[in-house]
Amino acid sequence: MDKKTVLVIANLDTRGAEFEMVKELIQSRGHDAILLDFSMEQVPFFEGDITCEQVAEAGGLPIDEVRRLYRQERQKATDNQVRGARKIVRELFEDGRVHGVLGVGGGTSSLVSTSIMQSMPFGMPKLMASSMAGHPKYVGKYVGTKDITMLNTVVDVVELNPILKTQLINAVGAICGMVEMSPGWKVDFDRPVVAITSFGFAERAVEPAIHYLRDRGYTPVPCHAQGRGDRAMDELIRDGWFSGVIDIVSRGIGETLLGGNCAAGDDRLLAAAESGIPQVVSPSGLDMLSVGGNQELLERYRDRPQAVIDRLRIEVRTSGGELEKMAKVMAERLNRSQAPCAVLIPLKGWSSLNKEGRPLFDPEADRAFVTALKKKLKAEIPVEEVDLHLNTPEFGQAAVALFHRLYMQMKESSS
Repeated sequence: MDKKTVLVIANLDTRGAEFEMVKELIQSRGHDAILLDFSMEQVPFFEGDITCEQVAEAGGLPIDEVRRLYRQERQKATDNQVRGARKIVRELFEDGRVHGVLGVGGGTSSLVSTSIMQSMPFGMPKLMASSMAGHPKYVGKYVGTKDITMLNTVVDVVELNPILKTQLINAVGAICGMVEMSPGWKVDFDRPVVAITSFGFAERAVEPAIHYLRDRGYTPVPCHAQGRGDRAMDELIRDGWFSGVIDIVSRGIGETLLGGNCAAGDDRLLAAAESGIPQVVSPSGLDMLSVGGNQELLERYRDRPQAVIDRLRIEVRTSGGELEKMAKVMAERLNRSQAPCAVLIPLKGWSSLNKEGRPLFDPEADRAFVTALKKKLKAEIPVEEVDLHLNTPEFGQAAVALFHRLYMQMKESSS
């Protein structure tokens, strides 16, 4: 087994024995451990391999100033230590000296540690052992769109006790297993990799499309368009992971515009457009807004037609006027495309909830979207309408056929 190095992120001014134990356990597995101390409050009990003074200076401030800010403007102190630690860790990574990252602690440590982890490449093992890992209001911010694993220690990480010791042993076992088994973060593909957005209300199209893509010689990667998955897809697009996109579920545009539960940010469609990869876009999910569990949204849209899946998944119908606004956003972003793109519109409904007899069926509103889109799109960007329902294998096949045509068109023009 090759020896690997685990970076352990710590605040040693409030904790000590816990991290000594963690470091010794990693070393007992035959690996190296580098202890990075980001302490901000006081002089630590013992020095890390990378000291808080080094972290502070790399962030741009002396440690005395960081400690002063910690008492008066804590956010500035925290930002400095995150900035400095990211710089140091990036240098370690580029030198090939880090193979995995482990954070241990409570609220502050979770924020700082995961902020550092978010700067590391997709595929590198990242584990945060924290008493905050079970807190729903914070976990989303810690993980974001990155491949960070959260381990709930249940008890606080303050001095060793039998329960905490068990969790720390589990955490070390997890990160050591990750670095031992990790294939690395440089992935080689022998086929063009195509992202395809998905969610449950379009799965009868997406699942067959995955097989059709494989048959055409592509490697398909489904991305769950629930606000995080499609946001992560856009980040991976900008990082160069994908050769194209079949964006069947473009719902993130409407969710962001209307403040729904599945808002995906302002980079939807734009990432692919500006990265110069071909994309086929369909409107699945624009016909609904996710409001479950959000009392303000439930009240605001209480008079709309709605589909109740469960208490957290309640979808309300979007209006023609709202869809016209979404069409404007979609057109503006696709008009910036540096590669071939097209929009594929199913005429019989956009999701399993949007067809005759289902609660979100509203062909008039759907038509308002298409009319507005055609007016605002550049003439050279095709809008193809097919006499199909979106949630069908036939639509999935049509989307793949259209994408393949665009991909080959780009390939031929570049040769």
